[in-house]
Amino acid sequence: MKQAPPDRPPARGLRVAIVRSLFNRPVTDGLVAGARQALVEMGAADRSVRVYELPGAFELPLAAQAAARTGRFDAVVALGAVIEGDTDHYEHVAREAASGLAAVARESGVPVAFGVLTVRQEQQAVQRSAAGPDNKGAEAARAAVMTALALREIRGNGRARSPKRANANRRGTEEAQRAARPSAGRRPR
Repeated sequence: MKQAPPDRPPARGLRVAIVRSLFNRPVTDGLVAGARQALVEMGAADRSVRVYELPGAFELPLAAQAAARTGRFDAVVALGAVIEGDTDHYEHVAREAASGLAAVARESGVPVAFGVLTVRQEQQAVQRSAAGPDNKGAEAARAAVMTALALREIRGNGRARSPKRANANRRGTEEAQRAARPSAGRRPR
């Protein structure tokens, strides 16, 4: 039996961006409601959760990347629903959404939870977005919070490291290393 971790990690003080697809809106409305409810249950303040709407699941990685790069969010929750149709379009969109969101997390260092349903039938999406303990939006929100907290612990600080600060620190270190290198060219007399 597949089952997500039941933990309800503390989200107090975390800032979370939800990027959601408007395609299959009745389903994604349920996912957003589940994610918001889970975040509130974990102690997140309503003002610390921002929802951004996109046309479809294909656009989710770009919006997740933009949110992660701002340095304003500790985690991103990506929500969408890709339902198989009569063509291969379903496979292409699902694959690109999944690989794009994973790349954003790796490149930005900001957790990006994958709450994109990829199902064969509409009824499966409806079941997974319904209110209750099996809501996949809630599951994605919990995963985002757990990952953000784990990264804080791994990094050894009380705040998630902002990409802007990480890049500035990296640039400063590179500049210091260049200044310490002996210059090539003329020798001192």
